[in-house]
Amino acid sequence: MEKEKAFYERLEGKGVSRRDFMKFCTFLTATMGLSSSFVPKVAEVFAAPAQRPPVIYLHFGECTGCTESLIRSMYPWIDELVLEILSIEYHETIMAAAGRQAEEQLQHAANQYKGKFICVVEGAIATKFDGGYGKIGGRTFLEIAQDIIPKAAGVICNGSCSSFGNIPAANPNPGGYKGVGEVMGIKTVNIAGCPPNGINFVGTVVNYLLLGKLPALDDLGRPVWAYGKTIHDQCPRRAHFENEEFVEQFGSEEAAMGYCLYKVGCRGPETYNNCPVAKFNDGTSWPVEAGAPCIGCSEPKFWDKFTPFYEEL
Repeated sequence: MEKEKAFYERLEGKGVSRRDFMKFCTFLTATMGLSSSFVPKVAEVFAAPAQRPPVIYLHFGECTGCTESLIRSMYPWIDELVLEILSIEYHETIMAAAGRQAEEQLQHAANQYKGKFICVVEGAIATKFDGGYGKIGGRTFLEIAQDIIPKAAGVICNGSCSSFGNIPAANPNPGGYKGVGEVMGIKTVNIAGCPPNGINFVGTVVNYLLLGKLPALDDLGRPVWAYGKTIHDQCPRRAHFENEEFVEQFGSEEAAMGYCLYKVGCRGPETYNNCPVAKFNDGTSWPVEAGAPCIGCSEPKFWDKFTPFYEEL
């Protein structure tokens, strides 16, 4: 009770009421496909977690956009996620340690929590080294992956690069970049997107803490609750598509009227994600709502498959 009370006091200090927090828990519960009876239990995961699973977060070939998206998550903020819910043992972007000290912490955590920690990976892994692609602390991405990942209890790929290779693996791919699962020959939980919505990572963690297991996955390793439907099926502009009301030029009257963006390159019919429901930045907006067509960033090889963008597929 004391821990829960302190949690709500911290929320109030950030200007968030208990009612607002419970609204978020209700939204998250519904997004995850759970019944309303789970709302109090989801709230308890944040307010009074029974366990703090250790996490080692690795960065390989990436732009750090996935971390940037994650640290802008709401309820929990990244400080709550790090200090109260998870035990982040290694994360290059947010950790205080640097250089040799950071590498020592990585080895210490991997050995201390062997078979118990969750390994989160951001970025694709280079498999060709003649061009000097990808090294940290004198070791290649592949060497680090082969050392750390087999010691983990499970692997979550945060973003399309670690999930499928994607932008680093786009043609001509001189570094031989590939997704983590392909390189390591293992099944991974893939939080796809470029970047993915932080809510999809948080929801996956909540699923693990609440039910003691990772969520059901589709055939590409993505959580079904987040990637079970296409953008097109959930899009608020769907009626315009059915009525053949299309934007054919940006800045046109049809664009101002919110018509369907299919003819200016929307890949929504080919893309599985929950962007229309979860949105970004605390549910503020998402690309199509802002007038930009979906580019299919949660699909494998989207950079090669869907370019040139802004042209009808």
